Amino acid sequence: MTADKQRLDKQSTDAVDSDEPSEPAPVLEILYQDDYLVAVNKPAGLFVHRSYLDRHEKYFALQLVRDQIGQYVYPLHRLDRPTSGVLLFGLSQDVARLMGEQFSDNRIQKTYITMCRGFTPDSGIIDHPLKEKLDKLGDRFVSEDKPAQQATSEYETLAKASLPVPLGKFPTVRYSLLKLKPKTGRRHQLRRHMAHLRHPMLGDINYGDNKQNPFFGKHFGFRRLMLHAWQLDFIHPITRQKINIRASLDTQWQQVFSALQWQNPDISHD
Repeated sequence: MTADKQRLDKQSTDAVDSDEPSEPAPVLEILYQDDYLVAVNKPAGLFVHRSYLDRHEKYFALQLVRDQIGQYVYPLHRLDRPTSGVLLFGLSQDVARLMGEQFSDNRIQKTYITMCRGFTPDSGIIDHPLKEKLDKLGDRFVSEDKPAQQATSEYETLAKASLPVPLGKFPTVRYSLLKLKPKTGRRHQLRRHMAHLRHPMLGDINYGDNKQNPFFGKHFGFRRLMLHAWQLDFIHPITRQKINIRASLDTQWQQVFSALQWQNPDISHD
């Protein structure tokens, strides 16, 4: 048995065994594919791979991509379960290593779209150190006394809107649509940085607004984190060509754009 076949067999254990009638596996949109890399548009609510948090989940992005293209894939970066958008995999260990170096050295430009509470400034740089977020199981031996790490994010406000509805002590509900570019790679960096600015992301159950989130869910008819990994820009590790991968925003985002009369950044911005 070849090493790749052994890896493929091992990766197949990502699926959860069940006696229930099987439902068709979701089909992920492939955004980019060549002999070395494959990228998909991950929907919100889908784990990248198995972890201790997902014992009841049936499908994972890694498993779905592997089955769609018929070969073992190597996850190259993290997208939290509630975050949608560009998710990149390598197709060999060598490519995964080379891309891992680019991610570690912050040579890959990530661009996100988010929706936040309140009216944000037109643009700015958030330079706010963050304490490392520790996993209760995986990081149980890591010291909690580690100093805060440098964390920098850029933001640009794309649109603003308000609803004539009083909420809490405010007479109206205000929203901003932003483009975010993290310059460092700390866990939950963008979510924590926007909360630091007192403009938390809509649907953020960890750092968000406990009045705005329920209102948003009731008003728009769905609950989710409004954070989308919109674009990746990097140099291909083999061909050395510039690569740009963009993931379009889903129907729930489109619903919000329509309700607030916002232009879709997929077509209104480069």
